Amino acid sequence: MTALNHVPSLLGRTGAVSALTLAVVGGTVVAPGLTSEAEAATHGTKALKIAASKKGSPYSYGAVGPNRFDCSGLTLYSFKRTGKKLPRTAAAQYNKTRHISKSQRTRGDLVFFHSGRNVYHVGIYAGNGRIWHAPKRGTVVRLDKIWTKSVWYGRVR
Repeated sequence: MTALNHVPSLLGRTGAVSALTLAVVGGTVVAPGLTSEAEAATHGTKALKIAASKKGSPYSYGAVGPNRFDCSGLTLYSFKRTGKKLPRTAAAQYNKTRHISKSQRTRGDLVFFHSGRNVYHVGIYAGNGRIWHAPKRGTVVRLDKIWTKSVWYGRVR
């Protein structure tokens, strides 16, 4: 049932309904720039599939695809193909995401590797403690286990 189907029942005695009431009909926020959790998860799942499709693509520092990638180039490329814009570097991407806990992470969330407060690497969470990423020079885009506890998680909005 769409929000429009609910409008007659939402009309008060004055025959009007507030924009806020319409915005939250059915639990979906309809406001510019805001993304529901379900929509964020959908973008993440699509980005995950795009990253996985790049398996075997060579690592190249500064590369953003479509045939070569560095770590943040792979995440930027994957989310861009879903209609989401991310900044260029892993640290800037971390600052742009909604920070979540390990227990909240889902497939398609970003995994940020850090040393102290400095983010140095990023990948896309694939489930079961694994990420798709472009590791380093001399390697290719691949699926790997998360190898450290020094990670933060972020959800693309």
